[in-house]
Amino acid sequence: MLGSKPVDTPMDPNVKLTVEDGEPLNDPEKYRRLVRKLNYLTVTRPDIAFSISVVSQFLASPKITHWNAVIRILRYLKGNPGCGLVYRDYGHRRVEGRRVEGFSDADWAGSPVDRRSITGY
Repeated sequence: MLGSKPVDTPMDPNVKLTVEDGEPLNDPEKYRRLVRKLNYLTVTRPDIAFSISVVSQFLASPKITHWNAVIRILRYLKGNPGCGLVYRDYGHRRVEGRRVEGFSDADWAGSPVDRRSITGY
């Protein structure tokens, strides 16, 4: 991973992962461990939350294409180390200049398998 080239997005928008994709991984437990660690990271890195939700769908039987998608997420993180949330304890006082912004998105039946939508916030 140290020599890999960073990427601008956590997932390739032209790649649609499915259960039937490619050859099975030799070590599926390695895939599961890495996805679990990345899932924990979404607490402070919501920019990878959607990508992690997609690769998490293949924990039962990951394939090489799914592994490549996880590696792309790592390459994205390598190229964007300063992005993320920092949680601080300000007590119950109001902090001037601070505000919470929320965003929501849906892919409107984007799953090629069951045509279900995925919504994120």
